Amino acid sequence: MKAKALLLLLLALAAAPAAQARRQQTQPPPSAPGVAVVKFSWDKERINWERDPFGGPVENFDEMRLRARNEKRIDDAKRSGGAEVDRVRREARADAAIVQAARKDKGPARYGFRYKVSVRNESAKAVREIDWDYVFTDAATREEVGRHQFTSAERVGPGKGREFSFFIPTPPALRVSAYDLGRKERDGLEERVVLVRVLYDDGTEWRRP
Repeated sequence: MKAKALLLLLLALAAAPAAQARRQQTQPPPSAPGVAVVKFSWDKERINWERDPFGGPVENFDEMRLRARNEKRIDDAKRSGGAEVDRVRREARADAAIVQAARKDKGPARYGFRYKVSVRNESAKAVREIDWDYVFTDAATREEVGRHQFTSAERVGPGKGREFSFFIPTPPALRVSAYDLGRKERDGLEERVVLVRVLYDDGTEWRRP
């Protein structure tokens, strides 16, 4: 009798982990994402522009420092006199040629667009991954005119916040030109960020219905 009771106890203990695993697998997904969108924005950025739109050359810090150093070397050589001036000028022209070649290697000048969202994890579980869409709507017709889909695979702990950022060549909508520098390109557009999927560290996930 004691042996039979012991056998039943062992079987019950063995079945407990399996039952717990079944409960974890069949538990319903969260009814809300537990993640709040705090703020969002987009901006247009220039890449590899050799010249300013108003005509002046654009130099980075290293190029400006190189040019200033060469100008000082030429001035010093002029004060010293002799053939040193010609040599310094040749070296300065060689440096300028190297800078120009490096600029060409970076590819053509173009615009890109950066989309950003800040979120806060208000759930008790850490978030592993978030799918989110940046959506643009015509303010007059309420018609969707642009949607960009992103996946941010960065951990966000419980009660923590994080900003996600993506840089792509696609404008918010066709009406926004990649080359138009006008300040009214946002007029008539309404924008919002929509959370599509939230994957938690424990393997559970929330999906927008």
